[in-house]
Formats: sequence, C-alpha cells, structure tokens
Amino acid sequence: MNTAAAPMPETADALLRASPLPALEARILLTHVLGWRRTELITRGDEPLAGAARAQYRALEARRVAGEPIAQIVGTREFFGLDFEVTPHVLIPRPETELLVETALAALEGIAAPRVLDLGTGTGAIAVAIASARPDARVWALDRSADALAVASRNASKLLDAVRPGGALSLLQSDWYTALDAALSFDAIVSNPPYIRHGDPHLSEGDLRFEPRGALTDEADGLTAIRIIVAGAGQRLAARGQLWIEHGYDQAADVRSLLAASGFENVHSHADLAGIERISGGTWTNDATARGAQGT
Repeated sequence: MNTAAAPMPETADALLRASPLPALEARILLTHVLGWRRTELITRGDEPLAGAARAQYRALEARRVAGEPIAQIVGTREFFGLDFEVTPHVLIPRPETELLVETALAALEGIAAPRVLDLGTGTGAIAVAIASARPDARVWALDRSADALAVASRNASKLLDAVRPGGALSLLQSDWYTALDAALSFDAIVSNPPYIRHGDPHLSEGDLRFEPRGALTDEADGLTAIRIIVAGAGQRLAARGQLWIEHGYDQAADVRSLLAASGFENVHSHADLAGIERISGGTWTNDATARGAQGT
C-alpha cells in the first residue's frame, strides 16, 4: 500500500516565497496573472492556484529574470495617478517626470483655456496628465514615431474621455516642430527628449536595454534635441509663455545656458525628490503678437 502523502497544492504564498524576484516585483506579476488586488495576496494567499495560472506566472517571472521591464510585461505603468499602456515602442513613464507635469501645471495657473505643447510625447503620459488636471486646456502632443502616437492615442481615449468628452489630445506626427501649424502659439511647452549621451553605460543596463534607443539618446552629447527645442520655442510661445525640459543629472547648467542665450528670462532648474536637478526652464518675454493670430 502506497502511503506517500499527496503533494500540497501550490498557493500564491508558495509562489511568492519561491520566487527569485524582489518581493514587490513578484507580487505585481502575480496580481496581474490572477486579476487580484494586492490585498487579496494576503486574504487569499493560501488558496490553491490553477495549473494554468501557475504556468503563466512562471513564464512572466522568467521574462523578468531575463531583464524585461515589469511595465512591458504587464503592459501598464502608473504615472500621475493614471494607468498608462506601455509597449516596447515607448519610454516607460517614470516618477521623476511627474515634476515636469507639476511645474507645467503651476505655470498655467491663472490662464484660462491655456494651450500646451508636448514634444516627443511617447506614451502621452505628460500630455494626458496635464489634460486630465486641466480639462479646459488645449493640448497638442507630437512625436515622430507613428507607433508611439498609436500608444498615446489609446491612452488619451482611455484616460481622458471621462473628463474631456469628445476632446482628447491633438496628436501629430512631427519631428519636433516641423509639422506643427506655424500659426499656433502656446502658453507652455514641455518635453522629455532623448538626453542620454552616446556611450553612457546606463544604455546597456536595466530597463533601458528594452526601451526605444532613439527616445533615450541622440548618439551624441545628449543635448542635440534640447538645442532644437530651445531654439524653436520662442517662435511658438505666447508672451510670458514658459518652456520646461527634462534632462540628465549633470546637464542642468548646460540647459540653463542654452535657455538664457536664446532670450529666456527667469531661467532656473527644479530638483526631483532625490535632490537631482531634473528639469530646467524659463519664461519667454518677447511679444507674441507679431507672429500673428493663434489659430483655432
């Protein structure tokens, strides 16, 4: 007579204990597979799991062990309180970029129905976050990548329909300003451009290995796109309009110099929660009326 005990059914608790991943990452993947809330990993952690669910979790776990970003595996990333779709065609929204949104919103205070331009929109995270917080704003989001614009369009439709019925973003495929109507001017321009220098070791580390290289680096000194954005902003900004750009940890002084040389005033930088000067910007003081009407 065989008296061997039957194997214990595998539970969520057992999978988490055996995972080689950091606990938070393992919990994110498992809740994604099971469709559970995080609290259910506690309240239902001893429930036996179906074999298909265990197999799916282990497949995702293996992808993460190989280095694939969590956001690409589960297909979403939270940014500014909103859940954005993420694909390999776009940068993964990062918490430090929320500073750019907060600064832009502060710049728009007191302006009725402001106009905002987001250059290199990617997922649309910056533009959608601003549009969500300011339903009266008109927001243009530009990117040269058709694949990125498709992601931004889906995010805008999903996240803005409730607060802006029928009034999502104006999306445009453009290499920086080139395809933008010259009659338009904006109260704020924001951008998180490619700013990593060629040869920076971070490009071959971590999540960056899986993100679109062209959205990360200019394959030069990291300032190519920033120079283009700064040089063209004065023609696009209304009087007293502001330009804000995210940049690398050691580029703040260079960006401030570019802004000052182009005629911006009140040029300064803001540090992120880590104390790193993360964004720089300034105010355009030239009279915008000479550029003609703003258009519709």
